[in-house]
Amino acid sequence: MDRAALVDTARETIAKGSKSFALASKLFAPDVRERAWLLYSWCRKCDDIADGQDHGGALTKVEDPAERLAFLRDMTERALAGETTGDPAFDALGLVAKECALPAQWPRDLIEGFAMDAADFSPRNEAELLKYCYHVAGVVGLMMAVIMGVSPDDKDTLKRANDLGLAFQLANIARDIREDADGGRCYVPAEWLAEAGVPSGNHMKAPHRKAMAGIAQKLADLSAGYEASARIGARRLPFRSRWAVLSAAGIYGDIAREVARRGEAAWDHRVVTSKAAKAGWVARAWVGAVVRRG
Repeated sequence: MDRAALVDTARETIAKGSKSFALASKLFAPDVRERAWLLYSWCRKCDDIADGQDHGGALTKVEDPAERLAFLRDMTERALAGETTGDPAFDALGLVAKECALPAQWPRDLIEGFAMDAADFSPRNEAELLKYCYHVAGVVGLMMAVIMGVSPDDKDTLKRANDLGLAFQLANIARDIREDADGGRCYVPAEWLAEAGVPSGNHMKAPHRKAMAGIAQKLADLSAGYEASARIGARRLPFRSRWAVLSAAGIYGDIAREVARRGEAAWDHRVVTSKAAKAGWVARAWVGAVVRRG
């Protein structure tokens, strides 16, 4: 595929895979928007292969995790080396890596996150939770920052970009505790469960809902702290990138806030952000971007 065809394919992928990210991406300047789509298409493809998904959705148990990881690593290395792989998602990574001089370690770090899941990772403490969040989301924030023009030498702004990824992932974890449990996964630190008197593996049973609501509040508070940090970094971005980042931060932040608000009922129905709420955040983020307010 030529560049235009890769961009079109990536645009279709993000439209199907994430309505929130697709909306936020429209606020970017055209060149940044296209590169964001290209990067997303690779991230989505890797996630789908690793977890047996189709543009996200319910987890499925894969029978060959090691083979899938080997495939991801091989195709990613080929793309980073400038080879044409024949797969639009991996060729998209190769294109955006070349255009933006992405550090090769970052895509590798993301794949290590999938390796952690393949090894049935479950954190023992908050530090391990945050390490996992870096590998599956924080590093995406780093790559997006470079796509938006942040220098790889600007360590503080990159830290803020990583923090936004952490905020997003912590919100996801709070929202998806029940879905993850159904898929045999638990991203709540074992220390947190022990402190709350909740047995791991049975943490979503009805008698533990009150305690789990408290843990969800803890995840939401942690997410809010990283979201606040990311908003400081957003002030340093060009206007349209600032607008998009502040919009995404608000939209995803609402997921964590709504989970916390619902308490014990947080997992009765999946938390989503309505179209009206998303539009409200786009409007508020425009004001924040205009006055450079995080």
